[in-house]
Amino acid sequence: MENSEFKAYVVDNVDGNFVGKIKNKKLEDLPEGDLLVKVSFSSLNYKDALSSIGNKGVTKTFPHTPGIDAVGTVVESENSQFKRGDKVIVTSYDLGMNTDGGFAEYIKVPSQWALRLPDDLSMKESMIYGTAGLTAGMSVLRLTELVKPNAGNIIVSGSTGGVGALSVAILSKLGYSVTAITGKESEKDYLLNLGAKEIMPRKEFEDLAKKPLLKTLYAGGIDTVGGVILENIIKSVKPMGAVTCCGNAASPNLEITVFPFILRGVTLIGIDSQNYPMSYREQVWNGLAKDLKPNMLHEMCNEVSLEGVQEKIDLILQGKLKGRTVINLQNKF
Repeated sequence: MENSEFKAYVVDNVDGNFVGKIKNKKLEDLPEGDLLVKVSFSSLNYKDALSSIGNKGVTKTFPHTPGIDAVGTVVESENSQFKRGDKVIVTSYDLGMNTDGGFAEYIKVPSQWALRLPDDLSMKESMIYGTAGLTAGMSVLRLTELVKPNAGNIIVSGSTGGVGALSVAILSKLGYSVTAITGKESEKDYLLNLGAKEIMPRKEFEDLAKKPLLKTLYAGGIDTVGGVILENIIKSVKPMGAVTCCGNAASPNLEITVFPFILRGVTLIGIDSQNYPMSYREQVWNGLAKDLKPNMLHEMCNEVSLEGVQEKIDLILQGKLKGRTVINLQNKF
């Protein structure tokens, strides 16, 4: 049995204010589950930041440890599929939402949430991806089923965020020409380095004419924000193109006619990384370990210790965090 005490970033409701601190916890404090994992790395996602400020749509009960992503080593397993010493990835499902998550040195989860770390992927690389990378991988693979590199430009929204940036980099790796939508003029060089061929200012794209159909400019799109941006992507896609959508930070509403779907045959593909079947997750993770892996994956992240989490949470809530943040829990930082 491992040392029963460990460190975790814990958010608590203090007189109506949600405060995050590093605390000592014990293994017996962890929730039920047949897999105990010693966490090596986690990563920061917008959903973690929402949990840290008490968003009831993410986390209902406090105190709570966020962290919807984790990778580590199996310490105890009640499932014969996993044994002590196996390296596993756990992302999404309920981890970090209402089940204590990866911002801790240990997690305990149902074994059905875990998959083995692919041979060609390091623990750190898996968390540079995290749920954002899984979502980007799902989006790219679904898009490539219908749209090939020679069909034309692919437009990507939210391109400096985790899903958007990784989508730009992966599409570029696969030979697609990418247009990146961003509201951050200062990040143009960053997006070009990821592989974007063209930068589209967000305001300019939002202000396109309020028409049922727009000029066809793109073979397909990956949208991460929803709202007007998604509407204009759909209306700008060429006949038989496809668009994936995975977020609604701008708006969950879609005010659009059926014309793009009927007159142009556009396909809209929803991406739900939280509850996708394990067989499909394994396919995506194996792709991320090999053919989909961007050449500059390590340049897309910054690494912090558990003590650096709060600063990064503040930045992501202000919309000032670029790329991916990996949290090192190995005590080797």
